[in-house]
Amino acid sequence: MKSELSRALTHRHVQMIAIGGAIGTGLFLGSGSAIQKAGPAIILAYLIAGLFCFFMMRAIGELILSDLNKTSFIEFVREYLGVRWEFIVGWTYWLCWESLAMADLTASGIYLRYWFPNLPQWVTALVIVLLLLAFNLLSVGAFGELESWFSSIKVLAILALIVTGLFLLVVKANVGGHQVVLANLVNYGGFFPQGIGGLMAAFPMVIFAFTGIEMVGLTSGETANPKADLPRAINTLPLRIGLFYVGSMFVLMCIYPWNQITTSSSPFVQVFSGIGIKMAAGIINFVVLTAALSACNSAIFSTSRTVFVLANNQQASVKLAKINNRSVPVNALIFSAGTLFLAVVLNYFLPAVIFEVISGVATVSFVFVWIILLVCHYRYKCQHQNQDGIFLMPFFPASDIVTISFFLLVLVLLAFAQSTLMSLAFAVLWFIALAVLQKLIVGRKHEIR
Repeated sequence: MKSELSRALTHRHVQMIAIGGAIGTGLFLGSGSAIQKAGPAIILAYLIAGLFCFFMMRAIGELILSDLNKTSFIEFVREYLGVRWEFIVGWTYWLCWESLAMADLTASGIYLRYWFPNLPQWVTALVIVLLLLAFNLLSVGAFGELESWFSSIKVLAILALIVTGLFLLVVKANVGGHQVVLANLVNYGGFFPQGIGGLMAAFPMVIFAFTGIEMVGLTSGETANPKADLPRAINTLPLRIGLFYVGSMFVLMCIYPWNQITTSSSPFVQVFSGIGIKMAAGIINFVVLTAALSACNSAIFSTSRTVFVLANNQQASVKLAKINNRSVPVNALIFSAGTLFLAVVLNYFLPAVIFEVISGVATVSFVFVWIILLVCHYRYKCQHQNQDGIFLMPFFPASDIVTISFFLLVLVLLAFAQSTLMSLAFAVLWFIALAVLQKLIVGRKHEIR
């Protein structure tokens, strides 16, 4: 008999988890390098990527609502692609979040040194992992509440930037020796200063900013009213993307010439510092720390639920399917949190370049998982052509085909960048290793049964 999770996440929790998944450190820190590649066209890059992420989320939403007895989108991979693909996708998704959290957890120690220069980095990592594990062990509601607060801080920071930028635009203020005007969108080489090639080169970093957006799909098994809450969370995605990504990039491009935004610090810090807010660096440092903690919190939740589903389906040790009296998968949580801390310990001994590769692996893996979920949705639709489902995917089948093609293009673009080529190669080796492992261990177990 399968263990069952508690449906304790409220509508507010689901909405804030969806918002938090759409705002990561990629926006606060990574947007600088994306701007250098594309110039003002970065606005278009976020708009295009956001559109395809919305279609991907609509596909996941229709899949999940087609069978609420399944607790995760990983189970749909089993149904429509088979046991081997469930194993590969499940453990790849686990790797996605573990590697992302590993980088963010390590970075948290660096962020805290801004206020506590002598604080050892390993102490920060240990305290954060233990605190987040404790919150997650309390109940899924405690996780939802903590993630809601993290998301609120990130949202307030972006809204502050947008409101400030629009005010500066209206009064045509002078910031850093430059007037804040709409013409800044085209005054420095045009809207496409680096050409279409620059726009294409920015997509991998833009996609990295969206990683984690699918996590709301993991909450279905623990949501009080998934039929109402999930569609609402997914349908508001275009508004969130338009406001947080397109809106923030628009005001940034109007405030500063794109070619003067550096990659060494957050564009947000540059804007607030240019305005004359002396505490800008400290404020943004706090927001980025919050984003990193949010990523770690989400990682512990998502990896534990993924392992829980795999264990229930005999793709991992059955001990990892154990739940406590509050319906929390306690062993899966401890396993994922423990692995996360081990990764931070490894960070102490291994060169930093290893973690750059792992961050790239996370991006490749997320895109891979998204493509597989879209394939599952396509197969589901083909098998249920004459059924009226809930939350239907718009423009099917064209939307599935075009979205899959876009994400495949992103993987091709990753192969052309030297910094991500190694990550792509590692990810391919990871997939092959999982396929072999599934055949040797899990496949043999099923044959015996």
